[in-house]
Amino acid sequence: MNSFTSYLYAKPSLLEGISRLIDLGNTLQVYNTSPSDNQADALALYSDWLTVGNDLRNAMSQYENEYSQIEDDLMKQAHEALKIAYL
Repeated sequence: MNSFTSYLYAKPSLLEGISRLIDLGNTLQVYNTSPSDNQADALALYSDWLTVGNDLRNAMSQYENEYSQIEDDLMKQAHEALKIAYL
């Protein structure tokens, strides 16, 4: 999970994790809270759109890198074909 998707979940320490193993009454289960349900929903929606934006940026960057490599290869092939045609 990244910081955008995990803000409502508690991040326990190693000691807290070990103590949860022997917590039979589930009394140590704690989540981060918001003052209201509406604010929690708004924060979750905002976080979701930030994640979508980051995913789109990463996908466009990856596509641009792959496309530019293909374009460079095609240009080299075209230049070589033109050199051969004019010899």
